[in-house]
Amino acid sequence: MGWKRVALIILAAVAIVGGGAYYWLIVESHAPADGHFALDMEEIRRLADVKPGSKAVEIDAEKVAAFSFPLTAVIAGGGWKKVEMPVYSYRLVFPDGGTAIIDTALDAKVGGSQLASFDAAAYERMSAALDKASLIVVTHEHMDHIGGLTEHADLKRILPAVELTQEQVDHPERSVPAAFPEGALNGYKPLVYDHYLAVAPGVVLIKSPGHSPGSQMVYVQKADGTEVLFIGDVAWKFRNIELVRERARLVTQFMLKEDREAVFAELGELHRLHEAEPKIHIVPGHDGEVVDALENAGVIKAGF
Repeated sequence: MGWKRVALIILAAVAIVGGGAYYWLIVESHAPADGHFALDMEEIRRLADVKPGSKAVEIDAEKVAAFSFPLTAVIAGGGWKKVEMPVYSYRLVFPDGGTAIIDTALDAKVGGSQLASFDAAAYERMSAALDKASLIVVTHEHMDHIGGLTEHADLKRILPAVELTQEQVDHPERSVPAAFPEGALNGYKPLVYDHYLAVAPGVVLIKSPGHSPGSQMVYVQKADGTEVLFIGDVAWKFRNIELVRERARLVTQFMLKEDREAVFAELGELHRLHEAEPKIHIVPGHDGEVVDALENAGVIKAGF
């Protein structure tokens, strides 16, 4: 066998191996057959009526910052075009003037060079809203959802309003570089629940680990009956739900360390829910088009 033929065989083998690795890491996104996750909307709606008091009359959204990722990192096989990944905090306003916060974004220090943009005025409005909130929850413990809380200037004062779950408290490594000050959570009693938990009139937490151990969805039923489901980063974009397609494995397995099977099961159930009940507004963690559409429809109001 001549050296040229040997060289060609080696190059072909490298191409096959390399192509296979590229497909597995960047493109492949088939849902496993054995995943299971269910949303019992009858029970969730029942729990939305459990807490006494009036439900929220307004949902506000504050866009604090944005990242920029290749589309294939967001939706496997999507290509290398950069897409904006906005970072939001949401505020529920109740008839008596009380408020609740869902997710707290992050500050410029925590985001650092990873940020494509940062709105300091929006962050200040969000931080001021934390001061007044009677309830603060986060969809999960990653820096762009919990960072505004960990960096709050008067954390001790607002901590009684904060309802972190046991899993969110138990996994500070998932929040890095965001971190609570040393000893800040000493004596803190986190939430412990199995599937669903009502935390305010019309507000129900839904345990959904996978993207992170402490991931949860937040169901909100407004006073007028409008239903909004904040799903955190189970999906970054609504397209993940439409296609039941995960992020690239390079991102999920080696960077985020997700439970990929669990996330696929959640995406499949969200897909089913959207087809069965399209009037439920599903809000992925970083989909500016979805939030803009809800603002235009009057479901969400822009800004705190």
